[in-house]
Amino acid sequence: MKMIKISMLALTLGLMSFSAIEPVKAIVSKVAIAASSIVWKSESIDVGQIPQNTPKPIVFEFKNTGKKAVIITNVQGSCGCTATDYTKTPIAPGKSGTVTTTYNAAYPGGFTKTVSVTTNAETTVKVLTIKGTVVAATGVKS
Repeated sequence: MKMIKISMLALTLGLMSFSAIEPVKAIVSKVAIAASSIVWKSESIDVGQIPQNTPKPIVFEFKNTGKKAVIITNVQGSCGCTATDYTKTPIAPGKSGTVTTTYNAAYPGGFTKTVSVTTNAETTVKVLTIKGTVVAATGVKS
């Protein structure tokens, strides 16, 4: 009987240790999110209607709110229809930078495209979104 009580006590303590692990992970995750040093003005931009065959530049702005310079290491559009450019120099604390994507509005209809941004300030890739509708060109002017 004494052996059963000891086994039950060990099992109970073991289960209690698992329940303590999850809140620690949640706290660490919240601290990591709060520590991000890049604040984007907008992570998704709706450009509305744009005319067919007219490339549309879209500028995403961000501010470095951290204590170290931010360097953009890679910017990649989700398809060949989005050309990208970005601030190439280190962005000092308190300063701002940009990521520009130019959408090639070749085909009429709605679109949603993404741009993935990698920096030295965040461990995960930031995904920015552009969307809108390409309106078909009408008639030929004489």
